[in-house]
Amino acid sequence: MMTPASAAEAADRIPGPVAVQVECDAPDLADRLLAALAPHDPGLVLLFGRRGDQLGPVGARLQQALGPDCTVTGCSSAGEIGPEGYASDSMVAIGFPGSSFRASAVILPSLATLPVSDWMASLRQHRRSFGADPGRSLFGLLLVDGMAGQEDALVATIDAALPSIPVLGGSAGDGLDFRRTTLLAEGEVGDDMAVFVLVETDLAVSEVTFAHFRPTETRAVVTAAIPDKRRILELNAEPAADEYARLTGIERARLTPSEFAQFPLLLRMGRRHYVRAISALTDDGGLSLMSAIDPGTVLTLGHAEDMTQGFAEAMDSLPCTPLMVLGFDCILRRLALERAELTDTMSEMFMRYRVAGFNTYGEQHSSMHVNQTFVGLAFMLPSAQKTGASTHVA
Repeated sequence: MMTPASAAEAADRIPGPVAVQVECDAPDLADRLLAALAPHDPGLVLLFGRRGDQLGPVGARLQQALGPDCTVTGCSSAGEIGPEGYASDSMVAIGFPGSSFRASAVILPSLATLPVSDWMASLRQHRRSFGADPGRSLFGLLLVDGMAGQEDALVATIDAALPSIPVLGGSAGDGLDFRRTTLLAEGEVGDDMAVFVLVETDLAVSEVTFAHFRPTETRAVVTAAIPDKRRILELNAEPAADEYARLTGIERARLTPSEFAQFPLLLRMGRRHYVRAISALTDDGGLSLMSAIDPGTVLTLGHAEDMTQGFAEAMDSLPCTPLMVLGFDCILRRLALERAELTDTMSEMFMRYRVAGFNTYGEQHSSMHVNQTFVGLAFMLPSAQKTGASTHVA
């Protein structure tokens, strides 16, 4: 396996992605980002920052300077992952050199009304106009309003419209305020929309996902729910909050986000379990979730395990040290790390594996919307395609 030192030397020769971070209150924020990105002549720039109101002016400045061949897009965040690991109150820009990457974005508007037919038509037209080099890897990135609550329908639509293209991404955040998120694409800034980006590269790519939970033997059936509000009213024909308290052995009065993070509800699909995170108790004794839920769903109670060891194992399973990993990391994971006093440890791992991205209100991969999960895409030397990297070529 390539060592971190040799990977660093390769990164100087191979046009891999570059990440730069600037504090959001810096008066010359856009100029500092531009100074770091411009020498790499990026074909794609992703912007992630706590301050949604800064995306428009910063994006416009970068677009003007970098030219029409560069796609500039991004979203507000619940936290950032920069060159030194976890960050807050900053803006992270990730530049993908045009010599190795080609990208194009399309806006999917009006999440509240679910115009699925229009979305599918836009996605298919976008794919046709983008074209593709059969010798290069092709994948999709999805950024979506994290307060709209439509991620499940959106990822299903994208999978139906573009079934051969692997897609991953994250739900835009608003710090810990949970009021309004902001997205940027094609010079437009707003909410109630998603941004889908097609990306083609000659680097090797491999998806990396990590959820720090194991399923227990405890099961529960959703016997009443309000799907459009992502709310469970009853579990096992009992008030949901009371039954969850009984299953976990925690008094209902002591249930807080910390306990929810420790004992998440898991949905089994095939051989894998996906987190259906609890965000809060409701006034009527229900459970409010961060993902879709339907009556009749069988859920498994999960239990949190080490949040750092498994991550290192997932990264070390790659055929070589990545040039960079684009990361979408749930804000609930970060909060759990803070409570466990492991934030610095995870930041050191992010630095070691060159992870850059943002903290999300949810993650998308494998045609699923999930929570409390790290979803990443590792970019490696082209030779890694011959040594077992998971690449997707359309």
